Amino acid sequence: MTPIRIIESRTVVLPRENIDTDQIIPARFLKVTDKAGLGKAAFADWRYGPDGGPVADFALNRPEAAGCAVLVAGDNFGCGSSREHAPWALVDAGFRAVISTRIADIFRNNALKNGLVPVVVDPASHAALLAAPGAPVRIDLEARTVTLPGGAAVEFPIDAFSRYCLLNGVDELGFLLSQEAAIAAHEGRTR
Repeated sequence: MTPIRIIESRTVVLPRENIDTDQIIPARFLKVTDKAGLGKAAFADWRYGPDGGPVADFALNRPEAAGCAVLVAGDNFGCGSSREHAPWALVDAGFRAVISTRIADIFRNNALKNGLVPVVVDPASHAALLAAPGAPVRIDLEARTVTLPGGAAVEFPIDAFSRYCLLNGVDELGFLLSQEAAIAAHEGRTR
């Protein structure tokens, strides 16, 4: 996993509320165990028409969405069933963070384990972001702040362990493996 300290990007705004994991990555794409290529399937049922061609007015298909690493979504993002493929698809699509007023617990946990920063902001900050698609934002993971287009920095919650892992580019297993010497020392003392 790549370490994350600062994310500076324009935003893609998807103002729909209650976007569930089946909308993020439809079930027919869950047969794979490889993350590569899932970005093309992100929001597939909204992003592509019945003929398989892109829906021109869908947010991710607009030219101004190219290169954006921050998705601003409506309230209650990532609800529904647990599927790790949802953050896999978003990361493969180029997103490094999702901003909302509420992010479902299971999705948030899966996101944190896969290098996607879930950012929960207050309703006023969220409304400002929804009203300004393509606006630049700066997410500072060390400070736990997101700087809005007007320059105001607002704090967002993130647990210390997940923050440590993201800052250092390690997942839970990588963290445990990095503690091998301390674990061996402890085991030696307790025998």
